[in-house]
Amino acid sequence: MGRIINAAEQIKPVVNVAVAVVQNADGRVLLAERPRGKASAGYWEFPGGKFEDAERAEDALARELHEEVGVELDAAYPWLTYEHEYPDKRVRLHFFRVLAWHGMPRGREGQRLSWEDPADLGVGPLLPANDKVLRALVLPPVYAITDTARYGVAGFMARLQAALEDGVRLIQVRERAMTTEQLAQIARRVVVLAHRYGARVLVNGNFVVAQRVGADGVHLTAEQLMRLTARPAIEFWAASCHGARELARAADLQASFVVLSQVLPTPDHPDVPGMGWARFQSLTRDYPLPVYALGGMKRELLDTAMRHGAHGIAVHRAMW
Repeated sequence: MGRIINAAEQIKPVVNVAVAVVQNADGRVLLAERPRGKASAGYWEFPGGKFEDAERAEDALARELHEEVGVELDAAYPWLTYEHEYPDKRVRLHFFRVLAWHGMPRGREGQRLSWEDPADLGVGPLLPANDKVLRALVLPPVYAITDTARYGVAGFMARLQAALEDGVRLIQVRERAMTTEQLAQIARRVVVLAHRYGARVLVNGNFVVAQRVGADGVHLTAEQLMRLTARPAIEFWAASCHGARELARAADLQASFVVLSQVLPTPDHPDVPGMGWARFQSLTRDYPLPVYALGGMKRELLDTAMRHGAHGIAVHRAMW
């Protein structure tokens, strides 16, 4: 007969940890090797440390950055929050993107530091709790949504090429008025052009077309998301969300990222006020997936979106 495990043994303590994703202008991130004498010595991680319930995560972040790597925090954006389970505990990781600081990073505890490309790490091993952050970091800040209805196919393709030359690297083909065959034709042209620039393309709502044209993934509507009974058999997929239930469902099914709308009024729906930034921040607080803000977005709102917890912005009309 097996040993009965009591409730106290089943409940693992939760340790809250503030984690800094310090990022240079070229996109490289600062990693630190855990020094000798600490648990998991030799593993690499993002700088940070635990904090108590009475301490604000932002305050812990600033303190840990100073104590560990000798830099002073100027600005930090709330980003992802998720839990990772170890044999003896659960850690709740509160990630912040740190794009502004002053001082020269140095290992104040004798640890090695390294600036690394998230898509091609040159150091390792990385602590397992940090793996999903690397996948999120390769997502660009702008998610562009196609609009051939406004410009015609030829006019739109010219605008798409200009956007790609300007650095756009993530595109959603969303053409609701098209037949399946028309969608496949435009999606194929977008994929061919985008791939020349190393950009990734998702097709809205249609797995068959996405596979047929060689797209990188699929973007599900909110209705499609809520009908799912299991995670789609596809590596890269996203979903549209409009509230807490849909956000929770996307997190349960481990979407690559989500789009949350409508944040601000749009020309297409001027009578809809949008949820506003306060509501957006409330919905995305302590959320485990990257979130793009949609609705009234334009590039100059990127910093505002990030300050309110967004990974980036999804742009439709103002993109082109």
